Amino acid sequence: MGNENAERIQTSLLNAAEKKALIWAGKRLPLWVTSDMLTYLGVAGAVIYAAFCWMAQCNVSYLWLACVGLVINWVGDSLDGTVARVRDAQRPKYGFFIDHSLDALTTCLICVGLGLAPLMDLSISLFIMGGYLCLSIYTYLSTIVLGKFQLTYASLGPTEMRIIIILVFILYMYLPLNDISLRIGNQEFSVYDCVGAVIAAGLFLTYIVSMVKDLRALAKIDPLKPSKKDK
Repeated sequence: MGNENAERIQTSLLNAAEKKALIWAGKRLPLWVTSDMLTYLGVAGAVIYAAFCWMAQCNVSYLWLACVGLVINWVGDSLDGTVARVRDAQRPKYGFFIDHSLDALTTCLICVGLGLAPLMDLSISLFIMGGYLCLSIYTYLSTIVLGKFQLTYASLGPTEMRIIIILVFILYMYLPLNDISLRIGNQEFSVYDCVGAVIAAGLFLTYIVSMVKDLRALAKIDPLKPSKKDK
């Protein structure tokens, strides 16, 4: 079960400005717009994003519409909890469950979309997905066990990651970086493959370092008990 009193740790670069904007928007939304509607809107945005990433194989300009899908995903995913809080209508257990269950789906759609788009190999995007999902699982475990809900790592959160993806799409469409590649054996990697591999490695490294750190802390909190034979 989720920890309703878990400390939310949010230290992203855009956190302060984003929080003000979300509260401003949340207070002005009509009452018929519910948190659940916004959650599903976020998923719909991720589907739109992935679909236009795939279509960009035929026309790279479709990446602009993929960016629109990503913005829709941000609106739904960021506003659902804010609306519940400003209306004092939180449902901690239900909200935690539905939000993060669907977050796993949207993470898959966003990462697979990178691989469906023409800029990055699918295997690299799946590598990123694996690292992000490992970090997500660690976050949920630490929420339950340690009472801390780590929303950001290295001052980067989901919002910053979306912005990075949009900037990468713009670079791909308008800067001549596509011909730069790295050959390893018989395999050729684009500059975007290399960047994706570095991001994926960073996600896995953050996961491992965070897990080891908390494991040491838990070993002190919950030490090994002597067996009955040793007594």
